[in-house]
Amino acid sequence: MSHSTAERLVGRDRELELLGSYVDQVVVRGGVLLLSGEPGVGKSVLLDAAARAATAAGVLVLRSAGVEFLADLSFSGLNHVLEPLLPECEGLDPAHREALTVALGAGDGAAVDRLVVYGAVLALLRRAASTRPVLLLVDDLQWIDRASAAALAFVARRLTGSRVGLLAASRPGFESFFERAGLPELTVSPLDDTAAVGLVGSRFPLLAGRELRRVLAQAQGNPLALLELPTALDASRGSAGVVLSEVLPLSRRLQDLYASRVAEMPAPTRRLLLLAALEDSGELPVLRAALPGEDVLSLLAPAERAQLLRVEHPGPGRLSFRHPLIRATVVSGSTGVQRLAAHRALAEALIDQPDRRAWHLAEATPEPDERVAALLEHTARRGRRRGDAVGAFNALVRAADLTPDPADRSRRLAEAAFVGADVAGELRTAAELLVEARRADPAIRGSLRAAAAASHVLLNRDGDVNTAHRLLVGAITTREGRSDGDDEALFEALCTLRRVCLCAGRPELWAAYHAAVSQVTVAMPPLQELLGDVYADPARSNPASLGLLDAVIHDLHRTADPSRIERIAMAALFVDRATGCRAALWPVVDDGREGGAVTSALIALVVLCLDDYMSGRWEECGRLAAEGLALCEAHGYELLAQQFHRAQGLLAAARGDDGTVGELARRISEWAVPRGIRTFEHFARHMTALSALGRGDHEEAFLDASAISPSGVLAAHAPLALWVPMDLVEAAVGSGRRSEALAHVAAMREAGLPGISGRLALVTAGSAALVASEDRAAGFFEEALAVPDAERWPFDLARVRLNYGEHLRRARAVKDARGQLAAALKTFRRLGATPWAARAAEELRATGRGAAWAHQDPESAPLTESEHRIATLAASGLTNRQIGERLFLSHRTVAAYLHRIFPKLGITSRVTLGEALASLPPGQPGAGRSAASSQS
Repeated sequence: MSHSTAERLVGRDRELELLGSYVDQVVVRGGVLLLSGEPGVGKSVLLDAAARAATAAGVLVLRSAGVEFLADLSFSGLNHVLEPLLPECEGLDPAHREALTVALGAGDGAAVDRLVVYGAVLALLRRAASTRPVLLLVDDLQWIDRASAAALAFVARRLTGSRVGLLAASRPGFESFFERAGLPELTVSPLDDTAAVGLVGSRFPLLAGRELRRVLAQAQGNPLALLELPTALDASRGSAGVVLSEVLPLSRRLQDLYASRVAEMPAPTRRLLLLAALEDSGELPVLRAALPGEDVLSLLAPAERAQLLRVEHPGPGRLSFRHPLIRATVVSGSTGVQRLAAHRALAEALIDQPDRRAWHLAEATPEPDERVAALLEHTARRGRRRGDAVGAFNALVRAADLTPDPADRSRRLAEAAFVGADVAGELRTAAELLVEARRADPAIRGSLRAAAAASHVLLNRDGDVNTAHRLLVGAITTREGRSDGDDEALFEALCTLRRVCLCAGRPELWAAYHAAVSQVTVAMPPLQELLGDVYADPARSNPASLGLLDAVIHDLHRTADPSRIERIAMAALFVDRATGCRAALWPVVDDGREGGAVTSALIALVVLCLDDYMSGRWEECGRLAAEGLALCEAHGYELLAQQFHRAQGLLAAARGDDGTVGELARRISEWAVPRGIRTFEHFARHMTALSALGRGDHEEAFLDASAISPSGVLAAHAPLALWVPMDLVEAAVGSGRRSEALAHVAAMREAGLPGISGRLALVTAGSAALVASEDRAAGFFEEALAVPDAERWPFDLARVRLNYGEHLRRARAVKDARGQLAAALKTFRRLGATPWAARAAEELRATGRGAAWAHQDPESAPLTESEHRIATLAASGLTNRQIGERLFLSHRTVAAYLHRIFPKLGITSRVTLGEALASLPPGQPGAGRSAASSQS
């Protein structure tokens, strides 16, 4: 099959290869192949591809297709496919010629024996193939008339050695006159997920996220549906683009795929199919309740025989449509009156299931109805508590559409906007819903729900912390008479205000938050107070608050509410407890990946990503950061995108990629500084401080770290003050600011950081060791290494070990120094922290031991033979160009080799290359040989 053909057929490489082999077979010895697959799966397109390949191979291609309304006209199919060969009939023997011309209506005569006609067809085809191969292509074989089908079946079994081929395609679920038993068959399956996404993307490149998933779910890999359904998305939306029906309306082409089979069903069966299509649980007891007195299984039997559906466990069981398009065809083929009646019947049948009943009542109610709207609102509240953010969002929008009173409609639209922005990832739609809410009731502007929803949009989309803060404080402090006793709305507004203050990181905004909280007259839940304390000033978290947080984290995996999970997990991240939240966070992420609670999933990804960084899972950290950025771009979350840039920047800083650090820091700063988002400014400072430390620029590192939290102070309202204390102390010591370093260690001790987490105990003791006198430093280092589970923070632990090793080397405790330095080097190399590994290797080399001894397994060579040869020549003093001339390589290739060699040997320049090569463990390429000896 040609390359250009393959390019046009996404996901059909296997089928194209088989068809190419089949065409080659026809050219040599003939044969038959039958294609079978559901309507729209691409059988006709594959026949087209086979026709092109056959024509290119010099084959005469004769095409025909079954036509449903001609199925009763004898030999109509055969007449169409053989018409180009009729002039060849003159060369047949008289009996065959007469039989064929009479059968095909080209001549008059008495009725002829059918076997003679079949033999005449075969003789005609063999005669035509004597000059060139012949291929019969028949589409929709299931609709070929009985006489033609019998003739083709006769011929199909007698083609071997004839250079005549028969390639036919048919749909399952139809009674066909063609006897296919024993003939080779290729089943054309739906496209797999990857190919389906690729096909949609080739035609609709901007389709993504939840809308793409809707199309993929309904198409189920059917290529025609994948290309037709996206155009129906707009027709399935209601107010502000909100999806109100999960069943996408079908184009005429898609309806035609199954419409004839559905139309053939008896009227009672079609009514039952509509009930099943609208109540997609498929539960037979529900259908029986909706059709009292009817024998449901008997009504379903014709649909089963037509392969429209399957019934599982006929007693209490359920039915399922064989393809989502069949369900959609049933719905599309019904009238509005029929659908209303079906929804009413289902609502009556689901009297004991309030949420499903509410939805059916809503679909059965074409005019505003407060009773139904209230039922849907309650459904939304229950849905949100069990974690169904999208369901809650859609229920609130539908409830608003059914609300007759403008004030209530406005309130429900505002709540829908809040859920959409806070949880479901509907920033753009939330903004449109707020506009609708203000049109319905201008007084909604100052309500808690409207303020919280607007603030989420302002914060996440625009980063406008000032306006968001002003809106929320105003709504909270003037809530009397506006909340209707809705304490939940108040607490949601406070949570939103807390997030605004956290992002801004400015004391005056936090002061307004605390002032607003002090005016609240209802009892604050303990968790609200806890989150307020930890978000505002994690460095001063008291033991009681931390104990409560630990208890909440312990049971967090039992919680279904994604908002509660991500809020608690974010607090846990500030005090090094995020690992305990991972089991609860992953389901939130998975739900967001499927188009559910997208906002919560993004925040969950932030927590998981940064916890991965702290815990040394740097590869996963990078993957999650990339995934988070893609989601942010798809849903318009500018603010959260900076969090993922932060993770990428920290990885780049630790790995010595200063160029990436500079670019990310610039990007974050340019976004955050004009908006007054100080916490995000600190993100940029953190990564540049770490990058500067890695390259030994202690002056710059100190300036950046102290901009987050001044020396001697653990700044309030600055969560990153707990991420950089050791950075600041190390930079202060390295830049000659011993008094500042001492002051900061004292502040760490005074604040009780060791009591907050093991990591902070580790870095506090490690920092104390850096400023201690020579005779006391070892004690502090040992205190750091004795912290329980210190291995949970491998990068911090390796940095402490590195500093300890340097101290021991200066104290001439060479053997002990080697142990600490080797352990640090091993961790740095595992993480890919190149500048830190180089520093540890240099220190290790200063003890008289090469870096290769510290890390390499005896069986694994640090360098390949080619790398060792280039390293040896470089150590001898040759330039890259000279090495290239000797080894017949370009100087750029030599430079690339050396770029890989230096980190492997734990060095940063050619100066120590010879020493590093000499210290290779025994058994390695060139081990123990000097550069000079290698030149001889």
